[in-house]
Amino acid sequence: MALSVPTVVFLSLVLDLFAFTIPLPLFPRLIEWFTIREAGDPHGFLSRTLSFVSSVRGVFYKSAVHSTKWDIVLLGGLMGSVFSTLQFLVSPRIGSLSDRYGRKKILLYSMVGNLLSALIWMFSSNFAIYMLSRVVGGLSEGNVQLAIAILSDVTTPAERSKTLAYVGIAFAICFCIGPPIGAYFAARPLPASLTSSGGPELNVYIVPATITLILLVVETIFLILMLPETRGRRVVPASEKEKDKDNKPVKKASAEQRIKTLQTLRWLHFLFLGVFSGVEFTLTFLTFDLFDWSNRQNGTLIGSIGIISALLQGGYVRRATSRTGEGVMARRGVSACCVGLVLLALLPNFMKSYPTIALRLLQGAAVCMAFTSATVVNSLTAFASLQCDETSVDPITGKPKENSQLAKGKALGNFRSAGQLGRALGPLLACASYWTVGPSLTYAVCAVAMTALSMGMRPIAVKPA
Repeated sequence: MALSVPTVVFLSLVLDLFAFTIPLPLFPRLIEWFTIREAGDPHGFLSRTLSFVSSVRGVFYKSAVHSTKWDIVLLGGLMGSVFSTLQFLVSPRIGSLSDRYGRKKILLYSMVGNLLSALIWMFSSNFAIYMLSRVVGGLSEGNVQLAIAILSDVTTPAERSKTLAYVGIAFAICFCIGPPIGAYFAARPLPASLTSSGGPELNVYIVPATITLILLVVETIFLILMLPETRGRRVVPASEKEKDKDNKPVKKASAEQRIKTLQTLRWLHFLFLGVFSGVEFTLTFLTFDLFDWSNRQNGTLIGSIGIISALLQGGYVRRATSRTGEGVMARRGVSACCVGLVLLALLPNFMKSYPTIALRLLQGAAVCMAFTSATVVNSLTAFASLQCDETSVDPITGKPKENSQLAKGKALGNFRSAGQLGRALGPLLACASYWTVGPSLTYAVCAVAMTALSMGMRPIAVKPA
């Protein structure tokens, strides 16, 4: 039985994001393992990197309490920032290549890079080799942006937001399942005797690395067999065949107007993720500092946010966006984030006298963050994709003709690139603020920034006619 393109894309994303989320909880444990192995080499790559991280941390947070643990956590965040920075650099190129050579072909090339990244991880016996695997993965990961381009190829504007919600649902599902599995293996590394038993040295977390590789192999085979090429497809909406009451074609935005809208959306995407990713990253600092939570408790908090986000995307967001419009839904998500940030800013003031109230504030903020996760990025992405629909046909070839700046792959690649830059910078700036001025002022400033961003979204927050 043939599967629809959206179903194929959704299943492939689940496999891909499952493989992507498994290693996330392993970063601190991996760094600890590499630190022990490379302790005798003070001039090695890891020692020099940790020394740099420690000096930066010392500028903002001079307390010696848990300083080593903070350095490891910050290095884990830095590794994530490296990945996002590489995505910022390559996303536009991947999008342009998919416009020229086809979505499926470039997606399969991307999968080759992902497979190579997993293989390097399996045999990474030192930190430098492991970082090479992260670099290869960052340079080749194009699955999400190409999935969005493919779904945009095969849907009408009216269906776009509802279909693109599959991307967010896949994220939410995998962030609920992948990290707990990674955390399970984080507590069960292979003994040294098994990772260096005569043959090539293996990474201590060879089991999750192997699972990641298997998932990527299955995804690659699935895409080869089931995914058709979608570049150049255009589903004509019924509205284009109709005319208004004066028997005139329905007026559409010009190419110049849509290019300007895309530029606005890129800025909004960058600014939103710059603030939101910083809040996400420092949330575990907050629970460690104030509540003294364990990794399991933090995992439960993050998993609950993912579950609520998935339920919202599968139910409310998919149905409501067609009535409210993408801009309105994105603004609602930003407003919810403002409320959550106010709750986080108030939380430290209740820790000593009313710890129960502080816990309730954290839970309320988590619900707000889940709503934000379910709405903003998906809505902005859908809005961006709507600006890239072809509006004219070449009279000679009969194929869709586009302004080069509105080609789906390139435009959506630039859009994702802006967001990835925000993800790269946000956690670093948020950490510096957290350590320098504390959580209350940090989250208060973020709340003000989100409020300003919500005000800036007014031009796009218009309900559809």
